[in-house]
Amino acid sequence: MPGKYYEDLEVGQKFRHPLGRTVTEMDNTLFSMLTMNTQPLHTNEDFAAKTQFGQRIVNGLFTLGLVTGLSVADLTEGTIVANLGYEHVRHPNPLFHGETVYAESEVLEKRDSNSRPDVGIVRLKHWGRKPDGVIVVEFERTVMFFKKPAQTT
Repeated sequence: MPGKYYEDLEVGQKFRHPLGRTVTEMDNTLFSMLTMNTQPLHTNEDFAAKTQFGQRIVNGLFTLGLVTGLSVADLTEGTIVANLGYEHVRHPNPLFHGETVYAESEVLEKRDSNSRPDVGIVRLKHWGRKPDGVIVVEFERTVMFFKKPAQTT
């Protein structure tokens, strides 16, 4: 399924992305080690067992990236120039190994680019939720979308 073009998006439009992803211990450990994040809350079960969580929690940056990725097929696959920024990132609840995440998105704002007539700027809000609806991450993302190519006859 291709992503959306700038013209396909309307302020207030919402998407419930159908794909979910169950996060494994390997996902969390590998991501943490690849990014040199030595936080023992992610990688040391003995340490994490003594915290308020009682176990390791999934790295928040992995969760952010996963929710962004879950939105790609429906929104941005092949139809963007770049992500311009991420803002207002919150992790209101932890995500643990073996839990599944689903993503939702909403179009907050859109405008034509001031410098490029072939693109528009769109601000999106994303949520990552467990199957019971508990939010594990929410954030806003600003994206440069292509406009639809001109039709030739």
